[in-house]
Amino acid sequence: MLPLAERMRPKTLDEYIGQKHLVGEGAILRQMIESGNIASFILWGPPGVGKTTLARIIAHQLQRPFYTLSAVTSGVKEVRDVIDKAKRNASLNSGLFAPADSRSPILFIDEIHRFSKSQQDSLLGAVEEGTITLIGATTENPSFEVITPLLSRCQVYVLKSLDKDDLMELLNRVLTKDEYIRSLGLQIKDTEALLRYSGGDARKLLNIIELVSNSGAKVIDNETVTKQLQQNPVAYDKDGEMHYDIISAFIKSVRGSDPQAAIYWLARMIAGGEDPKFIARRLVILASEDIGLANPNAMLLANTCFDVVNKIGWPEGRIPLAETTIYLATCKKDNSAYLAIDAALEKVQQTGNLPVPLHLRNAPTSLMKELGYSDGYKYPHDFPGHWTEQQYLPDELIGMTFWKKD
Repeated sequence: MLPLAERMRPKTLDEYIGQKHLVGEGAILRQMIESGNIASFILWGPPGVGKTTLARIIAHQLQRPFYTLSAVTSGVKEVRDVIDKAKRNASLNSGLFAPADSRSPILFIDEIHRFSKSQQDSLLGAVEEGTITLIGATTENPSFEVITPLLSRCQVYVLKSLDKDDLMELLNRVLTKDEYIRSLGLQIKDTEALLRYSGGDARKLLNIIELVSNSGAKVIDNETVTKQLQQNPVAYDKDGEMHYDIISAFIKSVRGSDPQAAIYWLARMIAGGEDPKFIARRLVILASEDIGLANPNAMLLANTCFDVVNKIGWPEGRIPLAETTIYLATCKKDNSAYLAIDAALEKVQQTGNLPVPLHLRNAPTSLMKELGYSDGYKYPHDFPGHWTEQQYLPDELIGMTFWKKD
């Protein structure tokens, strides 16, 4: 028998739960699907929110050939094989009256953030020419993990964790639609633990229901769910709620200058199989946000740590991560740069595009010089101490202070 998560996989948009901002009535993806014309895009969101399912629904509804690759097991060769097959089909079925299933097949790449630069490069031509329509799925920020040329050819759509109403709708559907679960006569007494452990993840909710039902339990309640899930007390779910709790504890321990706690939470993440690049990226952010100008070398060490970890991975990566964690936790702290840029961005939002003072503008042409560009600018190096009094802010912001020295 298929797993419950597979048995309950939606086959149409009407069965699809959640992501109303993308597939609800009048939403952008629904409009694209209903028009029959879709462009390449990337779905970015946490696990279990319907990325793969949505790609399959789109291919089915548009009657397009559907190829799927996993970045974990596929390389450049597999990508090129799919593209070559799409080109052959296109040449055999060209023309205005070609059957619908011969036009622009959909290539779905799961965990596209795991593709190397060369693997992503191999997609560019086919996406640009429309040989394939790419749908990528990622749990990581595409800005960090997807190369810029590919990003420029794809729209990014953000999927959200399922809320309580979505999960309850899914639970009710399981109890009424799945023949096996319905035959067990499961009773629902309370759902607090079920929803909490699911963490907005539909797959996790279905797996918990399956786990409880396979245990022989006839009732789903907080006690039963908790008992089944806590048999392994050191469990770490790198994609779920605990993932966010532990990284939060890690960040706050470094920020709070507690190296003992920081190294403990680091060990929890390592033991749980966390992506080393995820941890290293957080250290780079910590170095700039929380240590900043108190010790600019922290940024250099954190960035070097990221590069080293990216090269060596596990298990050796634990050593530079531990070194950098302890160093950052024991550094003096200063968040003045973080506060300054946020204050400046807020002012930009309030005041818009204020004009640059004329004396600060570049004057590469004679016309600009005639208009007063650069006129009156004082070159600081011509003055004692390489400094002179001069206006640098727009007129409306004279006297404004963004960065405040501790």
